[in-house]
Amino acid sequence: MSKLHILGIAGTFMGGVAALARELGFDVEGSDQAVYPPMSTQLENLGIGLKQGYLPENISADVDRVVVGNALSRGNPAVEHVLDAGLDYTSGAQWLLENVLPGRDTLAVAGTHGKTTTTTILAFLLQAAGREPGFLVGGVAEDFGVSARIGGGREFVVEADEYDTAFFDKRSKFVHYRPLVAILGNLEFDHADIFPDVAAIQRQFHHLVRTVPGRGRLVVNGEDARLAEVLAMGCWTPVETFGLDAAAAVGGRPFDWSARLVEADGSVFAVLHAGNEIGTVRWPLLGRHNVMNALSALAACHAVGVDVATVLPALARFRSVKRRLERLGDARGVTVYDDFAHHPTAIATTLAGLRAKVGDARIVVAMEPRSNSMRLGAHADALAPSLDGADAVVFLHRPELAWDAGKVVSALRGEGHAVADADALIDTLRGLVRDGDHVVFMSNGGFDGAPRRFLAALGEG
Repeated sequence: MSKLHILGIAGTFMGGVAALARELGFDVEGSDQAVYPPMSTQLENLGIGLKQGYLPENISADVDRVVVGNALSRGNPAVEHVLDAGLDYTSGAQWLLENVLPGRDTLAVAGTHGKTTTTTILAFLLQAAGREPGFLVGGVAEDFGVSARIGGGREFVVEADEYDTAFFDKRSKFVHYRPLVAILGNLEFDHADIFPDVAAIQRQFHHLVRTVPGRGRLVVNGEDARLAEVLAMGCWTPVETFGLDAAAAVGGRPFDWSARLVEADGSVFAVLHAGNEIGTVRWPLLGRHNVMNALSALAACHAVGVDVATVLPALARFRSVKRRLERLGDARGVTVYDDFAHHPTAIATTLAGLRAKVGDARIVVAMEPRSNSMRLGAHADALAPSLDGADAVVFLHRPELAWDAGKVVSALRGEGHAVADADALIDTLRGLVRDGDHVVFMSNGGFDGAPRRFLAALGEG
């Protein structure tokens, strides 16, 4: 087998590509600028050589092909070396299409929020049904211990990202996957660094819709008006909708898949298909958003012939994905969580689910605005309202942040602080928390290891 060098290998998607390539027998090495768990741990466990920094000399002379992550642009030293040396190169999404997806039934999970969790639920349910699916998830699935595997079955489940593919291919990654079944979970404005407005994102979603065959299925959030607008651009595939609030159904159409909350926190809910109750789920996840994620995954399973009623009980042992309100531990009566937050809607729904679980207990949020949209200030006005579920918030306001976090802090419903680095954030939290608090670290980056450092600091007294 040939040798690959993966540029951006520590990213959640590219790390998954590395795992798949290794499983297929490729000799894999890679490099990246920022390396942190859980992906760095997965790469180490796979024995994949990892070099720090995008230096030309980090690409071995005997590499046959370079797989380029979308975080790299022209002017990057490694990219310039690849071009000047005439090396063969491709994108991660194209590599996946050419090497993994042929002959498989691809199930793609798209949406602004919830892709990683929904992809993991779908793979887990197919596994419970005995299908042995392959998958690529944008995070490490606790129940599988990895973010990607080839799998022995016909189905391959892929997290389908709307972000662009590579410096040489500005289409969304998901147009490469050509799925039989596509979940459209939701659509909001995000990725302000590459999309000028929500209409530009809708066009990309419609490119995805165009690739789903007539014998396939589109599983669509029936509460989302922007997705309805995407389908109105043209749809050639049967559509099944999912939703919880009948009053919010776009066009008043009844949902094909719906749920009745037995517990307000979403930990117990009944599943209805075409208005008929088919069973009840009791599981460890919280929040309305996760019930919606489960409904879409169940609908996708049904689309490939799974008897959904038989797999519902399996969700009781579902463990989700690392860094999705992941409970790290307790110290001095304080519970600490790590959450991959990148958008105000996701922040609000996560906190609502936790609030329904913990009742009147205090919730303290440590927030790092790290995604490109967050750093550019695209969501600045919506941040304070999204944090209404928190009693106190500490912002990591790094000097390079392009907007004033002080305005957000002053608009918070609860107590607010802004600090310049992770050390100050941990010190501020230590002085802030008290017995019975729930502390949620929210960032889609490494956060300088702050969640586990804070937990360790609490344990030291």
